[in-house]
Amino acid sequence: MNVVITPSPLSGAVRVPASKSAAHRLLIAAALADGPTRIAIGSTNRDIEATAACLRALGADIESEGETLVVSPIADVPAEVTLDCGESGSTLRFLLPVAAALGAHTTFTGHGRLPQRPNAPLVEALRAHGAAIDNVLLPMAVSGPLTGGLWTLPGDVSSQYVTGLLFALPLLEADSVIRLTTPLASAAYVDMTLQALRRFGIDIEGMADGWRIPGRQRYRTPGEAVVEGDWSAAAFWLAANALGASIDVRGLDPDSVQGDRAVTALLGQDTIDATHVPDLVPALAVAAASRPTRTVITGAARLRLKESDRLQSVADMLAALGHGVAVTPDGLIIDGGPPHPCEAPVRTVDGANDHRIVMAAAVAAAHADRPVRVTGAQAVEKSYPDFFRDFEALGGNAHVEHAG
Repeated sequence: MNVVITPSPLSGAVRVPASKSAAHRLLIAAALADGPTRIAIGSTNRDIEATAACLRALGADIESEGETLVVSPIADVPAEVTLDCGESGSTLRFLLPVAAALGAHTTFTGHGRLPQRPNAPLVEALRAHGAAIDNVLLPMAVSGPLTGGLWTLPGDVSSQYVTGLLFALPLLEADSVIRLTTPLASAAYVDMTLQALRRFGIDIEGMADGWRIPGRQRYRTPGEAVVEGDWSAAAFWLAANALGASIDVRGLDPDSVQGDRAVTALLGQDTIDATHVPDLVPALAVAAASRPTRTVITGAARLRLKESDRLQSVADMLAALGHGVAVTPDGLIIDGGPPHPCEAPVRTVDGANDHRIVMAAAVAAAHADRPVRVTGAQAVEKSYPDFFRDFEALGGNAHVEHAG
């Protein structure tokens, strides 16, 4: 669907949705545990639902009771199973090692750009430890078992590779060591994984260049867990405040280990290193475009491998909104200030089938110089299905032009 947004001031209070990053991790840990776990989550989204569906296919029982998911762990792993990961890179990379460790003969599938996203370093590591995997891109047929020992992989391609191994390796008979060959990017996401593992009784020892993981461990349910609010989603409302809105953003833990908590410190900076917070770039970029100075964003080359080529998509979005922007090999140069003149009565932004581009465009459009059409606005379903409901509750003027 396309949404036409007419500029209007945003104000009021909004409660952010549950962190999908935290939800993935708690659901997987609960599915591997020794008893049921009640996970207070509030709302879900397509990525979370993809992980839940895959865990059900592996043998877990996950039932919804209002705003709580009740997870009964995997008892009997099917001999053969297909896991549809939707468009969720987290679901795929987290469950590849887990499925192999459980011994299932698994076919992984996915949609959108997920079949194009890289998995080679993780696949190579799994193959070196006994897994049979027929491809490095989706669809992939995977079977175990896995063996422990020394695991080496780069840290600067995707922290999701590390998280998948951290979930799987405690299940093996032998002890394991993960050793990174390059510095870890998006380190806070691994911190979130370690936090979830500790809540389920898993012991992992940090080292200078990796982690030591004892085998033969059991996931022990804490009985109940709460998914914290999502700083990644909050970033768009905080960016709106930088544009002139007055929004009270609620439901966040100020002491969270989520890396995107850094948004509060990065808004308004002239230079931004996005190495550990790549998901913040769309929100930071629209805020930067309103400033009267130049902003340089670096460390974001991995954004080319997201739901869209997110560096190019952000640049195209800002250009469509009338701002000067250039794409560099690993980031953006944004020349802030008033938008350039435009003869069209409505500006048009391509949502690029990317939830973060759509949300960034929407908050920018609320403060634009004329109405803005955002195409493919349904992409918000991936991470924040209620985004436009919350947008309108805050005073946003969004009209669905047509469904498609």
